[in-house]
Amino acid sequence: MKRISAPEQTREQLRALIEGRLGTAPERSSLVLLAARLILEEALEGEVRDRIGRERYERADGEAKGYRNGYRPGRMKTAEGMVEFAAPQVRDTPEPFVSEIRENLTGRTQALEDLAVELYARGLSTRDIEDAFTDEGGRRLLSRAAVSEITERLWAEYEAFIKRDLSEYRIVYLYVDGIAERLRAGQPREAVIAAWGIGEDGRKVLLHLMAGSKEDTETVRAFFQDMRMRGLGDPLLVVSDGAPGVIRAIEECFPRSARQRCLAHRMRNLAVKVPTDLWPEFKTRVAACYQAPSRAIARELTNGIRSEYAATLPSAVSCFEDDFEACIAHLRLPVTHRRTTRTTNLLERLFVEERRRLKIIPNGFGEKPVLKLMFGALIRAAERWRGLRFTEFELRQIAAVRKELDAEYETKLTPSGRSSHQRFSSKSAP
Repeated sequence: MKRISAPEQTREQLRALIEGRLGTAPERSSLVLLAARLILEEALEGEVRDRIGRERYERADGEAKGYRNGYRPGRMKTAEGMVEFAAPQVRDTPEPFVSEIRENLTGRTQALEDLAVELYARGLSTRDIEDAFTDEGGRRLLSRAAVSEITERLWAEYEAFIKRDLSEYRIVYLYVDGIAERLRAGQPREAVIAAWGIGEDGRKVLLHLMAGSKEDTETVRAFFQDMRMRGLGDPLLVVSDGAPGVIRAIEECFPRSARQRCLAHRMRNLAVKVPTDLWPEFKTRVAACYQAPSRAIARELTNGIRSEYAATLPSAVSCFEDDFEACIAHLRLPVTHRRTTRTTNLLERLFVEERRRLKIIPNGFGEKPVLKLMFGALIRAAERWRGLRFTEFELRQIAAVRKELDAEYETKLTPSGRSSHQRFSSKSAP
């Protein structure tokens, strides 16, 4: 039976701590220590893997460069206390193995700077990072100015991220959502819009992150057009909440794509319109409709909900029927993909994590600091996302749906191949 590696054990402890309130100074101190310990252990594991040329428990070939021999404890003094970590041991190498990472961490080195960036991305302020590392004599290894300069790398990474070519991603499902953040001191919260997608290879990828004044059509249109100019093609499905500006922008920028209304948002809308004692039954009926085998069956179930509740719950029925076709768009997809495509929950969970990290930092506002922290949190979380499986059969289903959507789009055009708006404009032109 394989033993759990030291970084995996530390990661579990850190996750348990982050999922708590983190409201007290001792808890924040523990976060600093565990985050430093995790990054150190991950770095040391990678160093050993590169040195001996294989993973843990991987059998050696005839050209083995040594072998692992458990762990030995290591310690690093910080202002928050002593960081104790597990360092992998190596035996039978051509030359005695000496960890360069451990040696470099004795001063202000590239390794220490990388560690500061990671700590900042995990939600620590520059003051936390500055206080985290001192030598045995109390001398700070990184000043606040140095930490601020180092964390600017995240901004450089963000700027490269929002300019990168997107043509390599053949996106099938595109998700867009926003979160209100305090980007300017003394001003109301403003929207930060994020988009992620799932490609034909099943990989989930963070595509864009942009600050906007609000989720209006103009802002979201510019958000989509930026991705289009960088090579993003037509997705099969675009998933969003019910913000009118977002919906209009989707229909303008992706006219050949289906649009899915986030059902998590819709269910929350319905819950406030139904008395508590009636909600369990109403919720079951609505969920059965949204999870029907096909759109045709979903429409039939709608008739039953309307006839039974229209008189007693008119506002709930009206909300249920609003934008109904967008609520069941996922039912035209492969069955195994429907649960993933009917909500924007993944982005919402990331926003919750980002908010938790931002709360730890006092006075954490301003467009650049907020975007740096959001990008650092989201891009690192995206690296751990599990993909979605696409079988050959499901790819054929997706291709068939694309043909249906193309045909539906063509029917909206006049026989001359122009929309009615284009035809009117040409007649009105001098």
